[in-house]
Amino acid sequence: MIEELLKGVGVGVAVAAPVGPIGLLCIKRTLADGKASGMASGLGAASADAVYGFMVAAGLAATGILVSYVEPLEIFGGLLIAILGALSIRAFLKGAGAKAKPADAKGGRGLVPAFATTFALTISNPMTILAFVALVAGIGASAASSPGAAYVLVLGVFAGSALWWLFLVTAASTARSKITQSATRWLDLISGLVLLIWGGWIALEALA
Repeated sequence: MIEELLKGVGVGVAVAAPVGPIGLLCIKRTLADGKASGMASGLGAASADAVYGFMVAAGLAATGILVSYVEPLEIFGGLLIAILGALSIRAFLKGAGAKAKPADAKGGRGLVPAFATTFALTISNPMTILAFVALVAGIGASAASSPGAAYVLVLGVFAGSALWWLFLVTAASTARSKITQSATRWLDLISGLVLLIWGGWIALEALA
């Protein structure tokens, strides 16, 4: 069981670590809204990773169904990323954060949407699906012979992913105290443009 747990942790870190739109969102939300918002975003991604980990480890056919619907998932995920980018650009244009730090103004509000958006992004990302099929398939097959091992594997996947997001959010939160309000506002523009272009490109590639 310990072996499956450690393997799951390794898979969780391996899948979560590459910096992409979700990592960018977590960093941006941590800098703009505080550590709680960033961690809620990270836990949303970790929860989606755990869902995929369970599907593959338990040998469920749902992963095959999801892979067969890669294009619609790419369109949905790309459009969601682009929308989040547009909202970030709008925040910049409205002068968000000019009077006070967003974290001071918002407090703990918006944690559920932060969790939900990154969960939806991760669950609709075909690269996440393919990564889990490649990384967990063999581990899941061996775990299936031991009762309850698949669930331990899933727990490890969630723990590994959550540990990575905790590390990333903590690093961003530490840097937050050294970043001015003006720089945070410009981050809205830069990250918004990146997300808008990134999401649009993903959706257009799927349509093509």
